[in-house]
Amino acid sequence: MKRRAPSALPPVRLNRNSRETLQVQLREFLRAAIADLGAGARFPSTRAFAEHLGVSRNTVLNVYEELALEGLVTTRIGSGTRVRGAAPFPARLDVRRVLRESQYPAGAVPFCDPDGHPIYLHR
Repeated sequence: MKRRAPSALPPVRLNRNSRETLQVQLREFLRAAIADLGAGARFPSTRAFAEHLGVSRNTVLNVYEELALEGLVTTRIGSGTRVRGAAPFPARLDVRRVLRESQYPAGAVPFCDPDGHPIYLHR
């Protein structure tokens, strides 16, 4: 019997016949859902969510980890996974200051464009 995964998430539908892995499908679903959820919205525990979806707990753990690395969620042991609040983005980025204060070798700073393509700034 599948347990109900309590959260603010809309119902998740994974296509087991898709060419995309369940992990990719779940990650993309959660990315889209995050846009509609407010900061602090709670995700289900990995164990309950995996059982609810009928997938391996590692699948859910990996997806949560990827979202945390992207800065979309925060994860705390004992507190769960929550949508991260949007960080304020400065109206005008002082690129020279960023490069000057950069900890990267040779003053090269990697950024990503909205599509995730890397952009490297050099002094």
